[in-house]
Amino acid sequence: MSEQVDRLVEVISQLREHCAWTAALSHSSLVEYLIEESYEFTEAIETHAPDAELEGELGDILLQVLLHASIGAEHQGFSFDSIAEHLTHKMIRRNTHIFNKDGTLKDSFPDSIQEIIESWDRAKRAEKPLNESAIAGLPKNLPALLYAQKFVSRTQRHATLENIAGQPPKFSVTPVELLQNTDLPDEQNLGEHLFALCALAEAQGLDAERALRTVVQQHVAATEEPEHDITS
Repeated sequence: MSEQVDRLVEVISQLREHCAWTAALSHSSLVEYLIEESYEFTEAIETHAPDAELEGELGDILLQVLLHASIGAEHQGFSFDSIAEHLTHKMIRRNTHIFNKDGTLKDSFPDSIQEIIESWDRAKRAEKPLNESAIAGLPKNLPALLYAQKFVSRTQRHATLENIAGQPPKFSVTPVELLQNTDLPDEQNLGEHLFALCALAEAQGLDAERALRTVVQQHVAATEEPEHDITS
């Protein structure tokens, strides 16, 4: 590691040893901070923040990684070095289109994105038990739209969602009709329509979570502007 990274790891270790607040942190208590910092970095990207701000937000995320690594090292479970080593091996193992098994570069590399995705999927499946579900490891605490679209993506790629893969979802009513209907369906039916929209987004290469967040932010901005005019 570089001198700067070595010094940073040392500083975190010293904080764990001498700062009562930092020493009291645990994997569980740090969860909310990791989520918050991740969303702050996401917002910085989507608002086209300057590089200096992106750098700062990435530093905040790295801090969370280092704190977890320090806690792991104290319990002799893992360390920042072991995390880096594991990730290095994983990247070599998963990217068989770039690396040989010994980590050396191959002589040529594919240009096709589809070929790269298929190569990654084959390498990933080779690490899993033959009977493991296509959605094994999909975090259940993801935001709902993202969770739905990730589910669709994984099952499509494993060709198990035949009623959705490769074709638009079938609506009992269109989304517009759903919104105009004064007799709205119950949450189950509404959920089915939202799921279908996520499947449609996946089929068209769109990000449902980002799309909704962008529109909400536009409405928020439009709401804040009149308030600013009144108070200015």
